[in-house]
Amino acid sequence: MSPVAIRPLPEEDLDEADRIFRLAFGTFIGLPDPMAFMGDADLVRTRWRADPESAFGAYMDGALVGSNFASNWGSVGFFGPLTVRPDMWSSGVGKGLMEPVLARFDAWHTRVAGLFTFPHSTKHIGLYRKFGFSPRFLTAMMSKAVAPLTGPRVWTKFSEAPPEQHEKVLAACRALTDAVYPGLDVTPEIRSIFRQHLGDTLLLWRNDRLMGLAVCHTGRATEAGTGACYVKFAAVRPDEAAATEFDALLSACEAYAADCVASRLVAGVNTARHEAHSRMVAHGFRADMHGVAMHRPNDAGYNRPGTFLIDDWR
Repeated sequence: MSPVAIRPLPEEDLDEADRIFRLAFGTFIGLPDPMAFMGDADLVRTRWRADPESAFGAYMDGALVGSNFASNWGSVGFFGPLTVRPDMWSSGVGKGLMEPVLARFDAWHTRVAGLFTFPHSTKHIGLYRKFGFSPRFLTAMMSKAVAPLTGPRVWTKFSEAPPEQHEKVLAACRALTDAVYPGLDVTPEIRSIFRQHLGDTLLLWRNDRLMGLAVCHTGRATEAGTGACYVKFAAVRPDEAAATEFDALLSACEAYAADCVASRLVAGVNTARHEAHSRMVAHGFRADMHGVAMHRPNDAGYNRPGTFLIDDWR
């Protein structure tokens, strides 16, 4: 077998990276047509455009055989999707694609690195354990049918803020997430969604103080796909009103989904955040699948009781 070279993933290889992504996951979960995996949702191009320097490809004889993407949320980092062409499984390609991602985490001074993988796959968990990741709580991927909501709108959208106010709003977002977990910063996601027109970030204000935010993808060619609104990240300020504000933020997400004519609202929550999970169930969310969150080091990070936060690290 020819040696495998790991190098930055160029834009001209994104179509092939997307093809391998669908083929790999569709084959693993046993779809009759593996290429139908995730429909017209797009995780490959959107993540490459968010940070091209953190996208890596594996090549053999000049052909792309796998890819991996790292995401920087300040003190928190995660990677994926890591995908390898099925005929190259068990050949060391996945291991090779881990090394540049870990180097990115080191350069970013990531405090907690994480990933989302299949809880029943000893192969996947075994690979990531070799790099210091430990399996912790399950993450529930949940969804609900969208119903139009009545009542006054108590939230705004980042896209509605005047350009000269963007940095001030981003600073408020950064202060909120830092209060949830020191150094947590999802403003790169907010900027990326705004720049790529993937959806919007919902902002919940009380007396000019930001109490909650939700970073949402909507529609085809985003991480949501046609007919869906996907909450990639959401959190509320950790104080005595957190549960009430979380309820309001969930309602804001559903109202936004209805405004976007989405029929389904999708969101993930780690079950270690059991109060948040319970509130989502009370709002009508039901689990579609479960993954397991793996952490490096073996530390709870923000996946702990009392944290009202939505994400899934896919």
